[in-house]
Amino acid sequence: MKVHPHTRFVLPDALNAGEPPEARGLRRDQVKLLVAEGSTVTHTRFDRIGEHLRPGDLLLVNTSGTLPAAVDGASVTVHFSTALDDGTWVVELRDGGSPRFDGKAGQQVELPEGVLTLLAPYQSESNRLWIARPPVPDVLGYLQRHGRPITYDYVGKRWPLAAYQTVFAREPGSAEMPSAARPFSFELVSRLASQGVLIAPILLHCGVSSLESHEPPQPERYDVPAHTARLVNWVKANGGRVIAVGTTAVRAIESAADASVNPSQGWTDLVLSPDRPPQVVDGLITGWHAPEASHLLLLESVVGTELVQRAYDAAVQQNYLWHEFGDSALLLRG
Repeated sequence: MKVHPHTRFVLPDALNAGEPPEARGLRRDQVKLLVAEGSTVTHTRFDRIGEHLRPGDLLLVNTSGTLPAAVDGASVTVHFSTALDDGTWVVELRDGGSPRFDGKAGQQVELPEGVLTLLAPYQSESNRLWIARPPVPDVLGYLQRHGRPITYDYVGKRWPLAAYQTVFAREPGSAEMPSAARPFSFELVSRLASQGVLIAPILLHCGVSSLESHEPPQPERYDVPAHTARLVNWVKANGGRVIAVGTTAVRAIESAADASVNPSQGWTDLVLSPDRPPQVVDGLITGWHAPEASHLLLLESVVGTELVQRAYDAAVQQNYLWHEFGDSALLLRG
């Protein structure tokens, strides 16, 4: 299934963030922040986000930790994306900066400590993702020994795993950082709490990102705990706003929503779009997504295509930086 967002823009190469803001002399929470609500676009800084939040607003934060999910083999790099229930993993083979599409069932890939065996294509029309048997049963320990963070060509050098963790990370499981929360610092979280902004945990383990044009998100493991479900329902009943920190938090909470939010865990294949709008969230904090990315459809579903287009046009014009080390946006339904 191909997905086609309506938002259109051209991303100049100069706007790809090639290093963490700390390498540019900034704190995490000093990246630029664009706030878009209704017809208004405001340019500010992330550590001032509290000026645009109200007492009683609820931030949903993803507590998934980032894995060192890239392992360099003899001839290819393997990106470990998602642990399946039977001990196999979803993986992507990479050659240099590009995905490999020529994998075959039964193919063995030489890696440290043994071989990885491709078993079958994984829910993909392009053979980009494969179900594979890993070299050892304990993959999380294996990645700690041999892995490194997944990086792409726009990042000029390799950075330690700490650069890819958010302050909310508790349970390792994401192939790539839930990067919308990266600009939060402990100091900023404390200030928001003191002004009456509520924060609740939610979990969704991110697989490898959909860098292929129009490729839909894959199923991902999530957990909406009982106390978070209760708090979301209370905030909605009392007129507060539920603001998801990242598309991952949106996908997780909406997977638990019916007439109200219930505790829920398991696998979600939910794809939000203007045809399947969210029932819970009133806005989101997000990084900037690549042209044609399926995440844009989710943004459009939350706040509308017109607002997303206005925000992206303004971000390009004002030289905001893209991707996991880039700048941020707060998009609010008018």
